[in-house]
Amino acid sequence: MPAQPLVLHKRLMALGLGLCLTLLLGCGKEKPVDPVLPRVQVQEVKTAEFAAAVALTGDIQARVQTQLSFRVGGKIIQRMVDVGDRITAKQVLAKLDPKDLQTSVDSAIAAEAAEQARVKQTAAAFVRQQKLLPKGYTSKSEYDSAQAQLRSSQSALKAAQAQLASAREQLGYTSLIADAPGIITARQAEVGQVVQATMPIFSQARDGERDAVFNVYESLFVQPPTDQPVEVTLLDNPTIKTTGKVREVTPAVSAQTGTLQVKIALSSLPEGMDLGSVVSAALTVPAKQSVELPWSALTKGLGDQLGKPAVWVVDDQNKVSLRGVTVGRYLTGKVIIVDGLKNGEKVVVAGTQLLHPDMQVERVVAYKNLTGDSQ
Repeated sequence: MPAQPLVLHKRLMALGLGLCLTLLLGCGKEKPVDPVLPRVQVQEVKTAEFAAAVALTGDIQARVQTQLSFRVGGKIIQRMVDVGDRITAKQVLAKLDPKDLQTSVDSAIAAEAAEQARVKQTAAAFVRQQKLLPKGYTSKSEYDSAQAQLRSSQSALKAAQAQLASAREQLGYTSLIADAPGIITARQAEVGQVVQATMPIFSQARDGERDAVFNVYESLFVQPPTDQPVEVTLLDNPTIKTTGKVREVTPAVSAQTGTLQVKIALSSLPEGMDLGSVVSAALTVPAKQSVELPWSALTKGLGDQLGKPAVWVVDDQNKVSLRGVTVGRYLTGKVIIVDGLKNGEKVVVAGTQLLHPDMQVERVVAYKNLTGDSQ
């Protein structure tokens, strides 16, 4: 090969080798790709006064309700009233078969008569001893014995009289008599039924003051209700209204319903709003500093807070942490947080599914706060 083409060929090879080295060195100096951070939507915490307005439905009940029962046991032979009947004081409501108790009265009468005869006998014997003792025709011991027998027979007579009075009183208990006027609201026994003493026979709503009674979930009464008047409306006819004040909130939650019973004392009972009428009321519980968040912000806690309500909070370095919160009320599409968050904190409201503590995130502030302004 001629010398000139050979030199050209070597130069071309050297140039190609240098170009390859340059490309290799250039590939080694490429910048690393930044990791993709999860994007989350956040909402700034803004506390506000929240007062839950609760729509309640209940009924009108008597302030005093009593269970009427016999004081003695027996078989019911007569019932004079039924549910819904109005009764008066001293009215006879039902009767028991008096045969057994009448036998006890007859026995007590006979026992009293026997004791009276014994008293007469011992009294006559004592009078004789009193007359004979001064004359020396009897001894002091016989006199004392006659006196003791008289006193014993007198005591036995008093006991027999007490037994007779008790038997007659028991016989009188075979009639169930009302103590006060009112309305019979329930009947628990029928004619022919054998009942025990104190077993409820009738339920009575006494005349007098009336309450509107409602069953309310415990979470609505974290704090006692205010003393403000409450408007109570007849459900069938909203034009019939009255006012009242919360008189009583039961301290124990019902095991069956999980609710508290709220009683509103009514100032008056208008015509048409009778005992048992279904009524409604709007009750406002005391306002409390709270935070309103969408449902999507709520998640479950970890560790000691496992299963309890929690939210993800984003700090200034865009790292997330799980924070336990206290939910005051669950509403449609949102929850009311009453404890656990402070003003100005950022809460994740979308994109919480794959988060874990101390994860770096990318904030997308595109959610409206309570004031309606975009973040």
